[in-house]
Amino acid sequence: MAATRKTTTTSKQKSYDGFTAEERDAMKERAKELKAARGKAEDETAVLEKIAEMSDADRAIAERIHAIVRANAPQLSPKLWYGQPAYAKAGKVVCFFQPADKFGTRYSTFGFNDSAHLDDGTMWPTAYALTKLTPTTEKQLTTLIKKAVS
Repeated sequence: MAATRKTTTTSKQKSYDGFTAEERDAMKERAKELKAARGKAEDETAVLEKIAEMSDADRAIAERIHAIVRANAPQLSPKLWYGQPAYAKAGKVVCFFQPADKFGTRYSTFGFNDSAHLDDGTMWPTAYALTKLTPTTEKQLTTLIKKAVS
C-alpha cells in the first residue's frame, strides 16, 4: 500500500511533498542565483574567447583593457555585445572595445554608452580611437572607466 502525503494549509504555510511554500520559494530564488552566477562566468569566458580570436594587435589592446576594467571597475560584468567585448552594470552596457579588424578600420575603438557617467557640460567624447596602449593611455582609460561607473 502506497503512503499518501497529506497537504496541510494554514494561513502562512502550505506543505506539499514535504516542502512549504516558503521553502519552494527559497529554492526557486537559489536556482535563479545559480543560473545568474553561471551566466556571469559564461559571459566572461565568452569575452576571453572572443579576445583570443583577435589579431595580435587587437588582442594585445583588448587583453589590457579587460585587465584595466576588471581591476578598476569590478562592479562591471564582462559580456559580449554585438560580438565584441563589453562591460555592463545592472544589465546595461557601460563601455565596450571594438577591434579594428571587426570593421576593417585603421584603429580600434574604446567607447562608452549613455549609462556611463562621463557628462561634461553640453558635449563630451564617448569613443576613443586606439592604435596601441602606452602607460599614459592606460592611465587615461583608467580615469575614464572609474568616472564612467561613479
